[in-house]
Amino acid sequence: MQQIHNNSGLEPRRKELRSALTPAEASLWNSLQRSQVNGKKFRRQHSVGSYILDFYCPECRLVVELDGQGHFNSMMSEYDYRRSEYLKKVNIRVLRFENRLVFENLEGVLHMISDYLTPPVEGS
Repeated sequence: MQQIHNNSGLEPRRKELRSALTPAEASLWNSLQRSQVNGKKFRRQHSVGSYILDFYCPECRLVVELDGQGHFNSMMSEYDYRRSEYLKKVNIRVLRFENRLVFENLEGVLHMISDYLTPPVEGS
């Protein structure tokens, strides 16, 4: 089976993204790092296939994506849809939040993430 996690060709881009988190990503990362939510470990800027994910919990196969203004056009909506469909095929669930929600209701965002922190059932 082909290695789909952390493609070495994407490593420079992953490092670049990790060093330049958006304010919303930095805020959420402060709450996700060091297994602060339900004791689950998250990785930031992890790649699966050709996609670089904002935050990924490997144990629960859960992705958390933050969407800024750039995601609200038809081209990015199509890209996000294709990406979510690919992740679904490899049994990874995706949670999406608008950046503004991280600032307006961080506790609510963390609560929703917490609700999804269970390993997925194989084949679902």
